[in-house]
Amino acid sequence: MELIFEKSRPGRSGAGIPESDVPAVPVEQCIDPKLLREDVDLPEVAEIDLVRHYTALSRRNFGVDAGFYPLGSCTMKYNPKVNEDAARLPGFTALHPYAPESFSQGSMRLMYELRRHLSEIFGMGDFALQPAAGAHGELTGVMVIKRHFEKKRERRTKILIPDAAHGTNPASGALCGFETVTVRTSADGGVDIGHLCELMTEETAGLMLTNPNTLGLFERNIEKVASVLHGKGGLLYCDGANANAFLGITRPGSLGFDLIQLNLHKTFSTPHGCGGPGSGPLGVARELVPYLPVPRVVKERTRYRWEYDAPDSVGRVRSFYGNFNVMVKALAYIRSLGPEGLRWTSEAAVLNANYVKAKLAPWYDLPYNRTCMHECVFSGTRQVRESGVHTSDIAKRLLDYGYHPPTIYFPLIVPEAIMIEPNETESRETLDAFCEAMISIAREAKEEPERVKSAPLTTPVRRMDEVKAAREPDVRWNPAGRGGRR
Repeated sequence: MELIFEKSRPGRSGAGIPESDVPAVPVEQCIDPKLLREDVDLPEVAEIDLVRHYTALSRRNFGVDAGFYPLGSCTMKYNPKVNEDAARLPGFTALHPYAPESFSQGSMRLMYELRRHLSEIFGMGDFALQPAAGAHGELTGVMVIKRHFEKKRERRTKILIPDAAHGTNPASGALCGFETVTVRTSADGGVDIGHLCELMTEETAGLMLTNPNTLGLFERNIEKVASVLHGKGGLLYCDGANANAFLGITRPGSLGFDLIQLNLHKTFSTPHGCGGPGSGPLGVARELVPYLPVPRVVKERTRYRWEYDAPDSVGRVRSFYGNFNVMVKALAYIRSLGPEGLRWTSEAAVLNANYVKAKLAPWYDLPYNRTCMHECVFSGTRQVRESGVHTSDIAKRLLDYGYHPPTIYFPLIVPEAIMIEPNETESRETLDAFCEAMISIAREAKEEPERVKSAPLTTPVRRMDEVKAAREPDVRWNPAGRGGRR
C-alpha cells in the first residue's frame, strides 16, 4: 500500500476555495513568526485519492466487529448496537452538562437508577459515577480508604497488593501516599493466607484484590481473607475489572468486600479500547458512602437534584459528572437483559473459558490447573523448552491465522504467560476455529520452529526489532525523503 505522500502530484487538490475579496494581509502580521512553520510539505492529492487512502487504512484496523478478540483481563466482547442508539438519542446528546436541574430531570433519573441497579447487582451501599475509567475508579477508591482512616484518626501507611494484581493497583496506592506491600500467591492460585496474616497489621489500610483474580481463578478463601482484613480494622477492596465473570451469580458485598470499582466499558456494553470513552464507577459499603465524590444525584419525591453538602467527601474527581454516554449504554444493557440475562452472561463466559482451557490443555502448559472463571492462563514454557519458540512468537504467528493475539506475559507470575478471555458473545464455532489455530501453531513449533520464530509472514508489516524500537525510537520526519527515515 502506497503512502499518501507517494500518491501526491504537484498541483492536485481535493478541495477548492473562492478567491479572497478582501485585501491580503501577510500571515506574519497575524501570527507570531516564531510559531510559523516552513516547508510543511503536505501531500497534494485529489479528493477520491484521499477517500480511498483512508478507507483502505480503516480496513486494516482490527476490532471485535471484524473478528475474535481474545485479550485476557480485558473483556473485549461484542456490544449490542441498540445500546449505542440509545446513547445517541438527542435528549441525551444535546443536553449541556451544566444545564439547570429543571432541564435535566431525565438524565439525572437515569444516573440515579443506574446507581441503584449497580448497588443491587454488586451488594454495595451506593455508587459514585464520576470516575472516568477503571484505574480512575481505583484511585478514587483508595482516596476513600484514606479519608475513612483520617476521619477515624488512625494512621495507616501501607496497602497490600497481590503479586498477580493489575499494574494499576500499586500505582493507585502509591499516588495516595501509601507504601504498597506485595502479597504472595499460593500454589493453588489464590492469596497465600499465611503471608497475608504476617503482613496484615494495624498499619495496613487494606488489600486490593481482584476476584476472580488475573489468573482467572476464584478466590476460594475469600471469607478467610475478609476476616483477616476486618480483624485488624482494614478494608477489603475489589478490583472489578473481571466483573464479567460473576454477574448475577455472587455479589462482592456478600463476600466481604468494602469497595469495588467497575469498568462499564468492559462489562456493561461500551466497546473497550482505542483510548475511550470509559467509565469506572466506585461502589462502597454503607459506612463509606459519606466519603464518595460530590455532587451526587438525590431524589426528593418525584424530582432529582444535585447534592453538594457532603463534608466528608473526597471531593470532585472529574469535570462535570462522568462519561454520561457510557452510563446510558450501561443502563440500557442492564434493563434489556434483566437479572436472568446478566447471570446467563457470566455463565456463558465461564463456560467458554473452560471450553478453551480443555481444548488447549494438551498443547500448552497450565500452571494453575483448576476450573477457571471467565479467562484461562496458559504458559508457553513447553514450547521454549522443546524448540526455543517463545510466547511472543506464538502471538505473532497467530496474526497469520487472522486472529488478534491474546494477552501475553501477564500475569507476571506466570512465565511465558498466554491469557485468553473468550467472553460470552463468541460461538462454539469461533472458539473451535481459534483453538485449531493455536493447536496448529503448537504443532509448527515442534516441526518448523524457525517458521514460527519468523512470524508474522503474511501481514503488511513483518516482524519488527522490538528491543531496538523501544530503546532507539526514530519518529523524525524527513521531508526530502517523503516519509523515509533519516
